[in-house]
Amino acid sequence: MDWTHYRFRSLWSLPAPPAGVYAVLERPEDYPNWWPQVRSVTRLDGETGVITVRSVLPYDMTFIARQIRRDPDAGVLEVTLSGDIEGRARWTVTAEGSGTLARYDQDVDVHKPLLRRLAVPGRPVFRANHRLMMRSGRRGLLRHLQAV
Repeated sequence: MDWTHYRFRSLWSLPAPPAGVYAVLERPEDYPNWWPQVRSVTRLDGETGVITVRSVLPYDMTFIARQIRRDPDAGVLEVTLSGDIEGRARWTVTAEGSGTLARYDQDVDVHKPLLRRLAVPGRPVFRANHRLMMRSGRRGLLRHLQAV
């Protein structure tokens, strides 16, 4: 087992139409306004940006996200990631009843030296840290959608 490889999946049920959820998710530069753990997003061009995140644990992760798929009709946003983590992340937004299911899939290898050194003993804590970040993101997105 590669202890520095992670696969995450988060499912967010949201009481808003898919087009509205997609419209928010396709603007990562606005994530810091509603997702506290997304500390900064700096656009480099129309498809690339530098993102810094920090959840409960006292370390930042910085990476470059480059858009590889933006398909509003399919509800898909997909990026490659490089930097402290390397791999892919994908949002898939679909109708669910009268609302939306936003599915987030991430498949990454960790390159941040501290996290690589602590890979074996820290793995359960790192996974919990990611869950907390995603839970907070869902709450922030709910508040944001209600305010719009």
